[in-house]
Amino acid sequence: MPLTILVVDDDLGTRLSVSDYLELSGYSVITANDGREALVMVDDYHPDLIVTDIVMPQMNGYELVRRVRQQPVFRLLPVILLTARTKTQERIMGYQSGCDLYLPKPFELEELAAAIRNLLERSQIIQSEYRFSHKENLGIPASTKTGDAHNSLSTQIQKSHLHSSLTHREQEVLELLTHGLSNADMGHQLHLSPRTVEKYVSSLLRKTSTSNRAELVRFAMKHGLVE
Repeated sequence: MPLTILVVDDDLGTRLSVSDYLELSGYSVITANDGREALVMVDDYHPDLIVTDIVMPQMNGYELVRRVRQQPVFRLLPVILLTARTKTQERIMGYQSGCDLYLPKPFELEELAAAIRNLLERSQIIQSEYRFSHKENLGIPASTKTGDAHNSLSTQIQKSHLHSSLTHREQEVLELLTHGLSNADMGHQLHLSPRTVEKYVSSLLRKTSTSNRAELVRFAMKHGLVE
């Protein structure tokens, strides 16, 4: 399954541009308008990383990070703060609240994506080492762990991973495609440009190994990718 990123920003334009770029990069993205809503989504979805603005109504980014860090299960959750505030003292406040990276606005989406990849790779290494250490402490034989890993891998291979490889936005585009909507119509409903919609369609064609939209729709209906 794709890793899940929570994007928190009260500015709709920023929220959409960041989430769309990350979805095109292969991540599953969920969004929140403010820190209070984000806290609920953290508990409900257990994201792999948070990208959040600082200045927001209800609850700002500093308080959001502090509240997240109060929960033991999320103490190692990577967090990136995005803000137009660039004073040294404000950056210090960000790190003191528990963020991993402070990225000033305006920022390049490519730079944000690179930072996310770096933090996620580090986080996965840490979690892997923790699980291995935990099994060692429980005295689980190496052969058992190897067998479990092999069985787990076999199970994953046997699963239809195609559905889980689709991002939320790709799933939305695919659903609308089955209704015969044009790029412009889909863009209007999803608040995307026709060009961005076309990128999602191209990604769907690639992931399903289909050559055109009609074939894609037939494939999706045959394999239960749409309701």
